[in-house]
Amino acid sequence: MNTILVVDDEPNYQIVLSELLREEGFEVFTAGNGKEALKIISGTDVDLIITDMRMPELDGLGLLEEVKTLNPDLPVIMVTAFGEVEMAVAAMKAGAFNYLTKPFNNDELVLSATKAMGHYALLRENIRLREEMRSRTSFASIIGKNQKMRAIFNLIEKVAPTSTSVLITGESGTGKELVARAIHCSSPREKDPFISLNCAGLPETLLESELFGHEKGAFTGAIALRKGRFELADGGSLFLDEVGEMAMPLQAKLLRVLQERTFERVGGSQTLKVDVRIIAATNKDLKDEVDKGHFREDLYYRLNVLHIHLPPLRERTDDIPLLAAHFVSKYAKQFEKPRLEIAPETVRFLMTLPWDGNIRELENTMERAAILCTGDLIRPEDVQPETIPEGKPQQWLDGFDLDRAIPTGTPLPDVLDGIEKKLVLTALDRADYIQTRAADALGITKSLLQYKMKKYGILKR
Repeated sequence: MNTILVVDDEPNYQIVLSELLREEGFEVFTAGNGKEALKIISGTDVDLIITDMRMPELDGLGLLEEVKTLNPDLPVIMVTAFGEVEMAVAAMKAGAFNYLTKPFNNDELVLSATKAMGHYALLRENIRLREEMRSRTSFASIIGKNQKMRAIFNLIEKVAPTSTSVLITGESGTGKELVARAIHCSSPREKDPFISLNCAGLPETLLESELFGHEKGAFTGAIALRKGRFELADGGSLFLDEVGEMAMPLQAKLLRVLQERTFERVGGSQTLKVDVRIIAATNKDLKDEVDKGHFREDLYYRLNVLHIHLPPLRERTDDIPLLAAHFVSKYAKQFEKPRLEIAPETVRFLMTLPWDGNIRELENTMERAAILCTGDLIRPEDVQPETIPEGKPQQWLDGFDLDRAIPTGTPLPDVLDGIEKKLVLTALDRADYIQTRAADALGITKSLLQYKMKKYGILKR
Protein backbone atom coordinates (compact mmCIF):
# COMPACT_ATOMS: atom_id res chain seq x y z
CA MET A 1 0.00 0.00 0.00
CA ASN A 2 1.44 3.40 -1.01
CA THR A 3 1.83 5.95 1.80
CA ILE A 4 1.34 9.71 1.37
CA LEU A 5 2.21 12.50 3.80
CA VAL A 6 -0.04 15.57 3.54
CA VAL A 7 1.50 18.74 5.02
CA ASP A 8 -0.73 21.79 5.52
CA ASP A 9 -1.32 24.23 8.38
CA GLU A 10 -5.07 24.34 7.72
CA PRO A 11 -6.78 21.40 9.53
CA ASN A 12 -9.81 21.46 7.21
CA TYR A 13 -7.59 21.18 4.16
CA GLN A 14 -5.76 18.26 5.76
CA ILE A 15 -9.06 16.45 6.31
CA VAL A 16 -10.32 17.02 2.75
CA LEU A 17 -7.09 15.82 1.09
CA SER A 18 -6.73 12.87 3.48
CA GLU A 19 -10.24 11.58 2.85
CA LEU A 20 -9.86 11.95 -0.89
CA LEU A 21 -6.59 10.04 -0.98
CA ARG A 22 -7.82 7.32 1.40
CA GLU A 23 -10.83 6.73 -0.86
CA GLU A 24 -8.32 6.10 -3.66
CA GLY A 25 -6.70 3.35 -1.55
CA PHE A 26 -3.68 5.23 -0.18
CA GLU A 27 -2.44 5.27 3.40
CA VAL A 28 -2.26 8.90 4.59
CA PHE A 29 -0.39 10.75 7.32
CA THR A 30 -0.79 14.44 8.08
CA ALA A 31 1.42 17.20 9.51
CA GLY A 32 0.67 20.84 10.34
CA ASN A 33 4.04 22.22 9.24
CA GLY A 34 7.43 21.32 7.86
CA LYS A 35 8.99 20.48 11.23
CA GLU A 36 6.21 18.04 12.09
CA ALA A 37 6.60 16.53 8.64
CA LEU A 38 10.33 15.92 9.14
CA LYS A 39 9.66 14.04 12.38
CA ILE A 40 7.27 11.73 10.52
CA ILE A 41 9.64 11.24 7.57
CA SER A 42 12.56 10.35 9.83
CA GLY A 43 10.72 7.34 11.23
CA THR A 44 8.13 6.37 8.61
CA ASP A 45 8.37 4.96 5.10
CA VAL A 46 6.43 7.34 2.84
CA ASP A 47 6.13 7.24 -0.94
CA LEU A 48 5.03 10.84 -1.57
CA ILE A 49 4.79 14.23 0.17
CA ILE A 50 2.08 16.71 -0.76
CA THR A 51 2.84 20.02 0.94
CA ASP A 52 1.44 23.51 0.99
CA MET A 53 3.90 26.26 0.06
CA ARG A 54 3.15 28.77 2.83
CA MET A 55 3.33 27.44 6.41
CA PRO A 56 4.65 28.71 9.76
CA GLU A 57 8.03 27.61 11.22
CA LEU A 58 9.22 25.72 8.12
CA ASP A 59 7.54 26.45 4.79
CA GLY A 60 7.18 24.22 1.75
CA LEU A 61 10.46 25.24 0.12
CA GLY A 62 12.36 24.71 3.36
CA LEU A 63 10.75 21.29 3.78
CA LEU A 64 11.62 20.39 0.18
CA GLU A 65 15.29 21.20 0.77
CA GLU A 66 15.38 19.08 3.93
CA VAL A 67 13.63 16.16 2.22
CA LYS A 68 16.08 16.19 -0.68
CA THR A 69 18.93 16.02 1.82
CA LEU A 70 17.38 12.98 3.54
CA ASN A 71 16.15 11.18 0.42
CA PRO A 72 16.84 12.81 -2.97
CA ASP A 73 14.47 10.42 -4.77
CA LEU A 74 11.39 10.94 -2.56
CA PRO A 75 8.84 12.89 -4.67
CA VAL A 76 7.32 16.13 -3.37
CA ILE A 77 4.26 17.82 -4.87
CA MET A 78 3.96 21.51 -3.98
CA VAL A 79 0.56 23.18 -3.53
CA THR A 80 0.62 26.92 -4.29
CA ALA A 81 -1.94 29.69 -4.24
CA PHE A 82 -3.00 31.45 -7.42
CA GLY A 83 -0.36 33.97 -8.45
CA GLU A 84 2.60 32.23 -6.78
CA VAL A 85 4.13 31.12 -10.05
CA GLU A 86 7.63 32.33 -9.15
CA MET A 87 7.59 30.24 -5.98
CA ALA A 88 6.37 27.23 -7.94
CA VAL A 89 9.22 27.62 -10.45
CA ALA A 90 11.70 27.85 -7.58
CA ALA A 91 10.27 24.66 -6.11
CA MET A 92 10.64 22.81 -9.41
CA LYS A 93 14.26 23.95 -9.68
CA ALA A 94 14.84 22.72 -6.12
CA GLY A 95 13.64 19.24 -7.08
CA ALA A 96 9.84 19.19 -6.63
CA PHE A 97 8.16 16.54 -8.76
CA ASN A 98 5.23 18.81 -9.68
CA TYR A 99 3.16 21.70 -8.40
CA LEU A 100 -0.60 22.26 -8.23
CA THR A 101 -2.26 25.63 -8.08
CA LYS A 102 -5.32 26.14 -5.86
CA PRO A 103 -8.05 25.51 -6.60
CA PHE A 104 -7.41 22.20 -8.40
CA ASN A 105 -9.82 19.35 -9.11
CA ASN A 106 -9.59 15.97 -7.43
CA ASP A 107 -8.71 14.06 -10.59
CA GLU A 108 -5.74 16.34 -11.18
CA LEU A 109 -4.42 15.66 -7.67
CA VAL A 110 -4.88 11.88 -7.89
CA LEU A 111 -3.27 11.70 -11.33
CA SER A 112 -0.28 13.75 -10.23
CA ALA A 113 0.12 11.70 -7.05
CA THR A 114 -0.08 8.41 -8.98
CA LYS A 115 2.56 9.56 -11.48
CA ALA A 116 4.87 10.73 -8.69
CA MET A 117 4.67 7.44 -6.80
CA GLY A 118 5.07 5.46 -9.99
CA HIS A 119 8.22 7.41 -10.77
CA TYR A 120 9.52 6.83 -7.23
CA ALA A 121 8.79 3.11 -7.49
CA LEU A 122 10.75 2.98 -10.75
CA LEU A 123 13.75 4.70 -9.16
CA ARG A 124 13.71 2.26 -6.25
CA GLU A 125 13.34 -0.64 -8.67
CA ASN A 126 16.43 0.50 -10.56
CA ILE A 127 18.36 0.61 -7.29
CA ARG A 128 17.05 -2.84 -6.39
CA LEU A 129 18.02 -4.22 -9.79
CA ARG A 130 21.55 -2.90 -9.40
CA GLU A 131 21.73 -4.61 -6.03
CA GLU A 132 20.26 -7.74 -7.60
CA MET A 133 22.96 -7.74 -10.26
CA ARG A 134 25.51 -7.63 -7.47
CA SER A 135 23.73 -10.53 -5.82
CA ARG A 136 24.01 -12.50 -9.06
CA THR A 137 27.74 -12.38 -8.50
CA SER A 138 26.99 -14.22 -5.29
CA PHE A 139 24.91 -16.70 -7.32
CA ALA A 140 28.03 -17.36 -9.40
CA SER A 141 29.77 -18.21 -6.14
CA ILE A 142 27.70 -21.38 -5.84
CA ILE A 143 30.54 -23.36 -7.29
CA GLY A 144 30.66 -27.12 -7.42
CA LYS A 145 31.06 -30.17 -9.58
CA ASN A 146 30.46 -32.54 -6.68
CA GLN A 147 27.62 -35.00 -7.30
CA LYS A 148 25.63 -33.67 -4.34
CA MET A 149 25.95 -30.10 -5.60
CA ARG A 150 24.85 -31.08 -9.11
CA ALA A 151 21.73 -32.61 -7.59
CA ILE A 152 21.10 -29.31 -5.74
CA PHE A 153 21.48 -27.31 -8.97
CA ASN A 154 18.85 -29.56 -10.56
CA LEU A 155 16.51 -28.96 -7.61
CA ILE A 156 16.95 -25.20 -7.90
CA GLU A 157 16.06 -25.31 -11.60
CA LYS A 158 12.91 -27.31 -10.90
CA VAL A 159 11.61 -25.37 -7.89
CA ALA A 160 12.54 -21.83 -8.99
CA PRO A 161 9.66 -21.31 -11.49
CA THR A 162 7.09 -22.14 -8.79
CA SER A 163 5.94 -20.27 -5.68
CA THR A 164 6.49 -23.32 -3.47
CA SER A 165 7.96 -22.77 -0.01
CA VAL A 166 11.50 -24.09 0.33
CA LEU A 167 13.39 -25.20 3.43
CA ILE A 168 17.18 -25.08 3.14
CA THR A 169 19.18 -26.92 5.78
CA GLY A 170 22.88 -27.28 6.40
CA GLU A 171 25.65 -26.30 8.75
CA SER A 172 26.66 -22.66 9.18
CA GLY A 173 28.77 -21.40 6.32
CA THR A 174 27.51 -23.83 3.67
CA GLY A 175 25.88 -21.09 1.55
CA LYS A 176 22.19 -21.29 2.43
CA GLU A 177 21.48 -17.65 1.55
CA LEU A 178 23.28 -18.01 -1.79
CA VAL A 179 20.95 -20.88 -2.67
CA ALA A 180 17.93 -18.82 -1.58
CA ARG A 181 19.05 -15.96 -3.83
CA ALA A 182 19.63 -18.38 -6.69
CA ILE A 183 16.06 -19.65 -6.35
CA HIS A 184 14.71 -16.09 -6.35
CA CYS A 185 16.88 -14.91 -9.26
CA SER A 186 15.84 -17.89 -11.36
CA SER A 187 12.13 -17.36 -10.66
CA PRO A 188 9.40 -15.19 -12.22
CA ARG A 189 9.73 -13.03 -9.07
CA GLU A 190 13.29 -11.97 -9.92
CA LYS A 191 12.19 -8.40 -10.74
CA ASP A 192 10.59 -8.04 -7.32
CA PRO A 193 12.37 -7.70 -3.97
CA PHE A 194 14.43 -10.37 -2.25
CA ILE A 195 14.22 -9.51 1.46
CA SER A 196 16.14 -11.42 4.12
CA LEU A 197 15.81 -11.57 7.89
CA ASN A 198 17.93 -13.48 10.40
CA CYS A 199 15.60 -14.80 13.09
CA ALA A 200 18.40 -15.57 15.54
CA GLY A 201 19.42 -13.16 18.25
CA LEU A 202 16.31 -10.95 18.11
CA PRO A 203 13.84 -10.74 21.02
CA GLU A 204 10.37 -12.02 20.17
CA THR A 205 8.74 -8.56 20.17
CA LEU A 206 11.42 -7.07 17.96
CA LEU A 207 11.32 -10.00 15.54
CA GLU A 208 7.54 -9.65 15.27
CA SER A 209 7.94 -5.97 14.43
CA GLU A 210 10.64 -6.77 11.86
CA LEU A 211 8.37 -9.31 10.19
CA PHE A 212 5.03 -7.51 10.23
CA GLY A 213 5.91 -3.87 10.86
CA HIS A 214 4.32 -1.70 13.52
CA GLU A 215 2.05 1.29 13.92
CA LYS A 216 3.09 4.46 15.69
CA GLY A 217 2.77 4.01 19.46
CA ALA A 218 2.43 0.22 19.23
CA PHE A 219 5.09 -0.15 21.94
CA THR A 220 7.71 1.91 23.74
CA GLY A 221 10.04 3.36 21.13
CA ALA A 222 7.59 2.96 18.24
CA ILE A 223 7.63 6.65 17.39
CA ALA A 224 6.39 6.17 13.84
CA LEU A 225 4.94 3.63 11.42
CA ARG A 226 7.36 1.03 10.06
CA LYS A 227 6.71 -1.42 7.25
CA GLY A 228 7.77 -5.00 8.02
CA ARG A 229 9.68 -7.46 5.87
CA PHE A 230 6.50 -9.12 4.60
CA GLU A 231 5.23 -5.80 3.32
CA LEU A 232 8.59 -4.89 1.77
CA ALA A 233 8.84 -8.29 0.07
CA ASP A 234 5.36 -8.13 -1.50
CA GLY A 235 5.53 -9.73 -4.94
CA GLY A 236 8.99 -11.15 -4.26
CA SER A 237 10.68 -13.55 -1.87
CA LEU A 238 11.26 -13.45 1.89
CA PHE A 239 14.27 -15.37 3.18
CA LEU A 240 13.96 -16.35 6.85
CA ASP A 241 17.38 -17.43 8.04
CA GLU A 242 17.69 -19.52 11.23
CA VAL A 243 13.92 -19.97 11.34
CA GLY A 244 14.41 -22.69 13.96
CA GLU A 245 15.21 -19.97 16.52
CA MET A 246 11.73 -18.41 16.26
CA ALA A 247 9.64 -18.46 19.45
CA MET A 248 6.48 -20.60 19.47
CA PRO A 249 3.95 -17.71 19.70
CA LEU A 250 5.53 -16.06 16.67
CA GLN A 251 5.53 -19.36 14.80
CA ALA A 252 1.72 -19.35 15.08
CA LYS A 253 1.55 -15.88 13.52
CA LEU A 254 3.91 -16.90 10.74
CA LEU A 255 1.75 -19.95 10.04
CA ARG A 256 -1.31 -17.74 9.68
CA VAL A 257 0.43 -15.56 7.08
CA LEU A 258 1.47 -18.64 5.13
CA GLN A 259 -2.10 -19.97 5.18
CA GLU A 260 -4.07 -16.77 4.60
CA ARG A 261 -1.51 -14.43 3.02
CA THR A 262 -2.74 -11.65 5.31
CA PHE A 263 -1.44 -10.00 8.48
CA GLU A 264 -1.74 -6.87 10.64
CA ARG A 265 1.07 -4.61 11.73
CA VAL A 266 1.90 -4.71 15.43
CA GLY A 267 -0.55 -2.38 17.15
CA GLY A 268 -2.70 -2.08 14.03
CA SER A 269 -6.14 -3.30 13.01
CA GLN A 270 -5.94 -2.96 9.23
CA THR A 271 -5.52 -6.32 7.48
CA LEU A 272 -2.87 -6.24 4.77
CA LYS A 273 -2.67 -8.78 1.96
CA VAL A 274 0.66 -9.90 0.52
CA ASP A 275 1.99 -12.19 -2.18
CA VAL A 276 5.31 -13.44 -0.84
CA ARG A 277 7.30 -16.60 -1.44
CA ILE A 278 8.88 -17.98 1.73
CA ILE A 279 12.36 -19.49 1.65
CA ALA A 280 13.47 -20.59 5.12
CA ALA A 281 16.83 -21.87 6.34
CA THR A 282 18.16 -23.46 9.49
CA ASN A 283 21.19 -25.34 10.77
CA LYS A 284 18.95 -27.32 13.12
CA ASP A 285 17.10 -30.58 12.55
CA LEU A 286 13.57 -29.14 12.51
CA LYS A 287 11.94 -32.56 12.63
CA ASP A 288 13.87 -33.23 15.82
CA GLU A 289 12.79 -29.81 17.12
CA VAL A 290 9.17 -30.78 16.38
CA ASP A 291 9.58 -34.01 18.31
CA LYS A 292 11.01 -32.05 21.25
CA GLY A 293 8.07 -29.62 21.17
CA HIS A 294 10.23 -26.64 20.21
CA PHE A 295 8.80 -26.16 16.71
CA ARG A 296 5.23 -26.34 15.45
CA GLU A 297 4.57 -29.43 13.35
CA ASP A 298 2.05 -27.66 11.10
CA LEU A 299 4.51 -24.84 10.40
CA TYR A 300 7.26 -27.38 9.71
CA TYR A 301 5.19 -29.01 6.98
CA ARG A 302 4.20 -25.61 5.57
CA LEU A 303 7.85 -24.61 5.23
CA ASN A 304 9.17 -28.01 4.21
CA VAL A 305 7.24 -28.39 0.95
CA LEU A 306 10.57 -28.79 -0.81
CA HIS A 307 13.76 -29.53 1.12
CA ILE A 308 17.29 -28.69 0.02
CA HIS A 309 20.13 -29.94 2.22
CA LEU A 310 23.57 -28.42 1.67
CA PRO A 311 26.44 -30.79 2.42
CA PRO A 312 29.33 -29.58 4.61
CA LEU A 313 32.56 -28.85 2.80
CA ARG A 314 34.23 -31.97 4.25
CA GLU A 315 31.73 -34.03 2.20
CA ARG A 316 32.61 -32.26 -1.05
CA THR A 317 36.38 -31.91 -0.85
CA ASP A 318 36.57 -32.35 -4.64
CA ASP A 319 35.09 -28.84 -4.86
CA ILE A 320 37.84 -27.26 -2.73
CA PRO A 321 40.21 -26.62 -5.71
CA LEU A 322 37.42 -24.79 -7.58
CA LEU A 323 36.36 -22.79 -4.55
CA ALA A 324 39.92 -21.88 -3.60
CA ALA A 325 40.65 -20.71 -7.15
CA HIS A 326 37.48 -18.62 -7.14
CA PHE A 327 38.38 -16.91 -3.88
CA VAL A 328 41.96 -16.31 -4.99
CA SER A 329 40.65 -14.61 -8.14
CA LYS A 330 38.21 -12.55 -6.08
CA TYR A 331 40.80 -11.26 -3.62
CA ALA A 332 43.44 -10.81 -6.29
CA LYS A 333 41.16 -8.17 -7.80
CA GLN A 334 40.17 -6.69 -4.44
CA PHE A 335 43.75 -6.32 -3.21
CA GLU A 336 45.15 -5.40 -6.64
CA LYS A 337 47.39 -8.44 -6.93
CA PRO A 338 46.71 -9.49 -10.55
CA ARG A 339 49.39 -12.22 -10.56
CA LEU A 340 48.27 -13.90 -7.36
CA GLU A 341 48.11 -17.71 -7.63
CA ILE A 342 47.77 -20.70 -5.34
CA ALA A 343 50.41 -23.41 -5.35
CA PRO A 344 49.28 -26.99 -6.18
CA GLU A 345 50.67 -28.28 -2.87
CA THR A 346 48.60 -25.64 -1.09
CA VAL A 347 45.44 -26.94 -2.73
CA ARG A 348 46.33 -30.47 -1.68
CA PHE A 349 46.87 -29.26 1.88
CA LEU A 350 43.52 -27.45 1.90
CA MET A 351 41.82 -30.72 0.97
CA THR A 352 43.11 -32.37 4.15
CA LEU A 353 41.69 -29.80 6.58
CA PRO A 354 38.38 -30.40 8.45
CA TRP A 355 36.69 -27.07 7.55
CA ASP A 356 34.30 -26.91 10.49
CA GLY A 357 33.29 -23.43 9.30
CA ASN A 358 32.66 -24.73 5.77
CA ILE A 359 32.84 -22.41 2.74
CA ARG A 360 32.80 -19.29 4.89
CA GLU A 361 35.91 -20.51 6.69
CA LEU A 362 37.60 -21.38 3.40
CA GLU A 363 36.87 -17.91 2.02
CA ASN A 364 38.20 -16.24 5.16
CA THR A 365 41.34 -18.39 4.93
CA MET A 366 41.94 -17.40 1.31
CA GLU A 367 41.33 -13.73 2.06
CA ARG A 368 43.86 -13.84 4.91
CA ALA A 369 46.36 -15.71 2.71
CA ALA A 370 45.96 -13.17 -0.10
CA ILE A 371 46.87 -10.41 2.34
CA LEU A 372 49.72 -12.11 4.17
CA CYS A 373 51.46 -14.17 1.49
CA THR A 374 54.92 -13.09 0.37
CA GLY A 375 54.99 -12.48 -3.35
CA ASP A 376 52.29 -13.74 -5.72
CA LEU A 377 52.15 -17.41 -4.72
CA ILE A 378 50.04 -18.71 -1.85
CA ARG A 379 51.97 -21.51 -0.15
CA PRO A 380 50.83 -24.07 2.46
CA GLU A 381 52.26 -22.03 5.32
CA ASP A 382 50.01 -19.12 4.26
CA VAL A 383 46.84 -21.14 4.87
CA GLN A 384 47.74 -22.82 8.14
CA PRO A 385 44.75 -22.81 10.53
CA GLU A 386 44.93 -20.08 13.18
CA THR A 387 44.19 -22.70 15.83
CA ILE A 388 45.09 -26.36 15.66
CA PRO A 389 42.48 -28.57 17.36
CA GLU A 390 43.71 -30.76 20.14
CA GLY A 391 44.07 -34.38 19.10
CA LYS A 392 42.02 -37.05 20.79
CA PRO A 393 44.00 -39.30 23.13
CA GLN A 394 45.04 -42.42 21.23
CA GLN A 395 45.32 -45.22 23.81
CA TRP A 396 46.65 -47.69 21.23
CA LEU A 397 49.85 -45.63 21.06
CA ASP A 398 50.74 -46.35 24.69
CA GLY A 399 52.39 -49.69 23.87
CA PHE A 400 53.67 -48.73 20.44
CA ASP A 401 57.45 -49.10 20.06
CA LEU A 402 58.53 -46.37 17.64
CA ASP A 403 62.18 -47.48 17.64
CA ARG A 404 61.29 -50.96 16.41
CA ALA A 405 58.66 -49.84 13.88
CA ILE A 406 60.46 -46.88 12.35
CA PRO A 407 64.15 -46.85 11.37
CA THR A 408 66.16 -44.24 13.25
CA GLY A 409 66.70 -41.04 11.28
CA THR A 410 63.75 -41.48 8.92
CA PRO A 411 62.36 -38.01 7.99
CA LEU A 412 58.90 -37.28 9.42
CA PRO A 413 57.23 -36.74 5.98
CA ASP A 414 58.45 -40.17 4.87
CA VAL A 415 57.13 -41.74 8.07
CA LEU A 416 53.71 -40.15 7.69
CA ASP A 417 53.45 -40.99 3.99
CA GLY A 418 54.50 -44.58 4.64
CA ILE A 419 51.95 -45.09 7.41
CA GLU A 420 49.20 -43.43 5.40
CA LYS A 421 49.91 -45.55 2.31
CA LYS A 422 49.90 -48.72 4.42
CA LEU A 423 46.54 -47.77 6.00
CA VAL A 424 45.00 -47.00 2.60
CA LEU A 425 46.18 -50.29 1.11
CA THR A 426 44.92 -52.26 4.13
CA ALA A 427 41.49 -50.58 3.98
CA LEU A 428 41.20 -51.25 0.24
CA ASP A 429 42.17 -54.91 0.67
CA ARG A 430 39.63 -55.42 3.44
CA ALA A 431 36.93 -53.70 1.35
CA ASP A 432 37.74 -55.71 -1.81
CA TYR A 433 38.78 -52.40 -3.37
CA ILE A 434 35.25 -50.99 -3.10
CA GLN A 435 36.28 -47.39 -2.60
CA THR A 436 33.15 -46.24 -0.76
CA ARG A 437 33.59 -48.94 1.90
CA ALA A 438 37.31 -48.27 2.22
CA ALA A 439 36.72 -44.53 2.62
CA ASP A 440 34.11 -45.17 5.33
CA ALA A 441 36.53 -47.45 7.18
CA LEU A 442 39.22 -44.76 7.06
CA GLY A 443 36.78 -42.03 8.11
CA ILE A 444 37.39 -39.95 4.98
CA THR A 445 35.42 -39.11 1.84
CA LYS A 446 35.62 -41.18 -1.31
CA SER A 447 37.12 -38.24 -3.22
CA LEU A 448 39.88 -37.83 -0.62
CA LEU A 449 40.61 -41.59 -0.82
CA GLN A 450 40.93 -41.30 -4.60
CA TYR A 451 43.34 -38.39 -4.16
CA LYS A 452 45.51 -40.49 -1.79
CA MET A 453 45.44 -43.48 -4.18
CA LYS A 454 46.71 -41.23 -6.94
CA LYS A 455 49.31 -39.73 -4.61
CA TYR A 456 50.76 -43.15 -3.71
CA GLY A 457 50.34 -44.75 -7.15
CA ILE A 458 47.71 -47.25 -5.97
CA LEU A 459 45.84 -48.59 -8.98
CA LYS A 460 42.13 -49.39 -9.09
CA ARG A 461 41.03 -53.01 -9.45
